[in-house]
Parts: sequence; structure tokens; C-alpha cells
Amino acid sequence: MTTAPPAFPQPRVCPHLPPPAYAELRQGPALRRVTTHAGQLAWLVTRYDQARTLLKDPRLSSDRRRPGFPVISVQVRLLTERKRQALIGMDPPEHDVQRRMFLPDFTVKKVGERRADIERIVHEALDDMTEHGPPADLYRDFALPVPFRVICRLLGAPWEDRDFFQDAIRRLVRTFDTAEGRQAGAELLAYFEYLVTECKTRPDAAGLIGRLAGTGRISDDDLALAAMSLLIAGHETTAAMISLGAVTLMENPEQLAAIRADPEAIKPAVEELLRFQSIADSANLRVATADIELDGVVIRAGEGVLVPGSLANRDAEIFEDPDTFDVRRDAGGHIAFGYGRHQCLGQNLARLELQIALTALWQRIPTLRMTVSAQELTARPPGAIQGIDALPVTW
Repeated sequence: MTTAPPAFPQPRVCPHLPPPAYAELRQGPALRRVTTHAGQLAWLVTRYDQARTLLKDPRLSSDRRRPGFPVISVQVRLLTERKRQALIGMDPPEHDVQRRMFLPDFTVKKVGERRADIERIVHEALDDMTEHGPPADLYRDFALPVPFRVICRLLGAPWEDRDFFQDAIRRLVRTFDTAEGRQAGAELLAYFEYLVTECKTRPDAAGLIGRLAGTGRISDDDLALAAMSLLIAGHETTAAMISLGAVTLMENPEQLAAIRADPEAIKPAVEELLRFQSIADSANLRVATADIELDGVVIRAGEGVLVPGSLANRDAEIFEDPDTFDVRRDAGGHIAFGYGRHQCLGQNLARLELQIALTALWQRIPTLRMTVSAQELTARPPGAIQGIDALPVTW
């Protein structure tokens, strides 16, 4: 009797840990068949070296519109319906041209210039949280508003419209209903189309939108779609990592003590958190445009490929004792931000935000603790950016 391919992705039991069944997948072959949310058969890559090899292979496409693209969630299904794709769903040469337009706002130097502004945003959020607590919801009061405010400033999106943004994004990225998600996406896109048009009439328009609007380098429609995508990606992942990073540190007090004892330890600690959490499996989805042979396996043209960091970043041949969280580990080679031409545009910004936020959190509130166990926190559904939407704490 033939065993049916396992479903992928699978739900997390503990929000800050990968699903228990993934440990077994890591023990199997480097490439194996799985079944997606949409019932498709696709290839799952379980090893680090094979993941990096495939993520830089030009025969794998990121274009969500191509037949066979792996649909692992409602959100991915919505992307397959779009006539135009944002950066994450583009292939060269279009991808490379657009990425070069946005890159000046995300270089190490440019991000470093934002340090003082990010520190101010972090401390203002902590001021508000400590003024009204304890108790508090660390996700709602700190992890979410910090990166949201940072990306709004970078883009030039008005912070006073945050309630609209957050409501529409919540309906788009948390829904199980394609109609609701489609409506929320349309509302967000219409807003950014209006904002791009407005910025063209204002010489003093700030941020990435103000820098590119009306220059002729990118169409208004493409800039609006890119800005919407950057707003979502620029805060969803970082908010998830701040909150799950805090959970992981509270669950590992000896590791937290090591960070607090050495200010420089936060940089490798953030890399280890990124490896350990690997929250963005939904980013590394591809479809083959030609036959690809790897390790004696042939991926046929038109077949979907899933390259989850939650498996590759726990490859025991690369990371010793991979299920142990160790802030002293050299985890810099992880693929939490992807690999190859689609490596995360905002990774420098995310790293700096995490370093500043997690350092300040325990400087200001050294007795911070959860009021529930980590096992009682509600994980997000598989296929989404992994994280939590509430983190009750006290001090």
C-alpha cells in the first residue's frame, strides 16, 4: 500500500517552535513529495545545501501566476490571481530592475542612519507600555507598533492612517476567505495608488514613495503595489520575530542572562533567533521552468518546489545540535532571509530593529515575564508568516 505524501506546511503546536513532525521530515531524503493546501503535489527541500543550490537556480521561477506554482495558503492563492506581481513574485530581468530602484533605502549605510530614529520609536513604545501597565500585551503594545512605525517612515506612508492599514492587513493576511482577502487587498492597493498620485504633486514628499513617484523610472501602478507589499512585509515578519524572540528568551533565561551581560552578544543572538524561529517558510516558494536534476531526483518543468527555512536551518550537518537555542552559536549562514536574488530586501533593517528592540526591552523592564505558558499561546495557521497575535506579560 502506497503512503500518501504528507501535508505541508503543518501547524505549530508551540508558536516559537516548528511542528513536531518536521523533525521526521529532516531525517528523510533531501527532496521528497508533499501535498499543499490546494491539494497539489510539490517537492519539499529538507536540507541546507540543496536549499541553497535550488534557491539560486535560474530554472526556478518566483512568478505566482505560472501553472504549477505551489499554493500553500489562501494568501498565496490571492497572489496567483494578480495580473501584476510585486518584487517577491517577479523573475529577472523585471525583478532585478525593480530591486535596484528600492535598494538605496535598505543598504547597511542607509539603515545605520536610521538607528537614532528606531531607538526613539522603541523607547516611545516602551514609555507607553510601562505607563499603562503592568500587565500588557507585548505584541499589541510593542512588537507590532515598532516595526510598523519604522516602515511607515521609510516608505513615507502617513502614521495617522495606521488603524486603516492594520485593519486591512489583518483581513488580508489572516483570512481563510478568499473574498475577504481580495477585498482587503483591493482597499490597500487603492490607498497606495492615491498616495502615489498625491506624492507626485508634492516636491517635499518623504520616503521611498516620494523619492520614486513621478520620476518615470517605475509606473504609478507598480510603485503602489510595491509600497503595499513593502508595508506588509516590512512589519509582519519583524513584529513576529520581536514577539517570538521575546518568548524564546523568556523560555531560556540563561541565554537571556548572557545577552544582558554583554551588549555585543545581541548581534549573534539575533542571528540565532532568526535561524531558530525561521518564520517565513511561505517566502521560498518556486515552480520549475525546466527539468532540474539534483541528487538523482528530477524536478520536472511545471512542478512546485517548497524550500522552508524551518527545515534547512535545522540541518544537523550544518548546525550542531540544531534544536538547541544557543546565542553563542555562529548562525550567520542561516537562510531565514532566503538566499540568492530573492534574498530579503529589508534584512539589514530587520536585524537592526531586532537588536535595538530586544536590547531595550530588558534594559527597561528587567523583570519581564509571560503570564501564561508558551504552550498556551495561540500559533498562527500554517502557510502564514508564523507568529502570535497576543503575548500577555507582566513585570
